[in-house]
Amino acid sequence: MSISFEGRVAIVTGAGGGIGRAYALELARRGAKVVVNDLGGARDGSGHSDAALKVVEEIEALGGEAMSNGGSVTEFDQMAEMVARAKERWGGGHVLINNAGILRDKSFTKMDPADFEMVVKVHLIGSAFATKACWDTMREQNYGRILMTASSSGLFGNFGQANYGAAKLGVAGLTKTLYLEGAKNNIRVNSLAPVAATRMTEDIFPEEAFKLFNPESVVPAALFLVSEDAPTNAIVGAGAGAYHSAWVTMNKGVLLPPSEQTVEGFAANWDKISDRTGDFVPRSGPEQSQVIISQLQAAMKG
Repeated sequence: MSISFEGRVAIVTGAGGGIGRAYALELARRGAKVVVNDLGGARDGSGHSDAALKVVEEIEALGGEAMSNGGSVTEFDQMAEMVARAKERWGGGHVLINNAGILRDKSFTKMDPADFEMVVKVHLIGSAFATKACWDTMREQNYGRILMTASSSGLFGNFGQANYGAAKLGVAGLTKTLYLEGAKNNIRVNSLAPVAATRMTEDIFPEEAFKLFNPESVVPAALFLVSEDAPTNAIVGAGAGAYHSAWVTMNKGVLLPPSEQTVEGFAANWDKISDRTGDFVPRSGPEQSQVIISQLQAAMKG
C-alpha cells in the first residue's frame, strides 16, 4: 500500500540541504504541502543563505507546493510566525520534522562554554520551540506527527561531542514525554537517529562510505515515522539502507534489607543491580516507582 501525504501540511526545519532537503522533496512527491525552513548558515551555525528558496524551487519544478522560511529554531516567535503563515496559506500543520542542527565538536577539555550552550540551544531548545509552535494546531486538528532528530552520540556517546550528545539525548527525552501528552489528541512523536553523508559529516566518512550513506537512504524511516499509521515513542536508527530500533531499558534490580542499605551493601550487590537479565522497556517514568513499590509489597507479604 502506498503511503500518501495528500492533504497534509509538513514543516521540515533545516531543510535547505542534506537530509532535510531529502525529507522535503519526498514529502512533496507524496502530496504534502511543505514548509522548507532553513536559516542557511554554515554547519557551525554562522552565516545565512538562500538554501530554503532553492529547495522550494526544486519542489515546484516537480509540480508540488512549498514555501520557504528563514526563521531560526532558537527564536520561538519566529517559529510561531512560520506556523501561522503555513496555516494562513494551507489551513493547517500536520507534520513536523525537527531536523535543524549545527556541530561545534571539541573534546570537553577544550570546549568553550558558549559552544556547548549554542549546540544545546539549536538542537534541544530549537526542537522544543518548533514543536511548541505547532502543538496547539495539532491538538485542534486532533492530528499531528512529530519527528525528533536524535543521534547515536546522545544514545551511546561519542568522543568530542559532549554538547551534541547532551542535546540529542535530551531530544529523545522530550519525545518520551510528548508522546504521552499528545496521545489523546492523536499526536504521535518519535525519534530518529540518522547516519548520513552530509555537510555535517563530510569529514568523518571515507569517500566510499560517504557514497553509501546518502541522505535518501534515511528518508524511508523518517517518512514512515510521520505517516498516518506511524508508531509513537519509537527510537529508530537509519543509514545506508540499514534500519534498527533502540530502547531505554531497566532491570528489576534487587531490594536490599535495611542492614544492607549502605555504600558497602550497594557495592556488594552491584553485580545483581547491574544484571540485564529480564530487563524491560518502561512506557513512562512512573514505572520506575511502580517496580520499587511492587518489590516493597512483595517483601512485606513475604
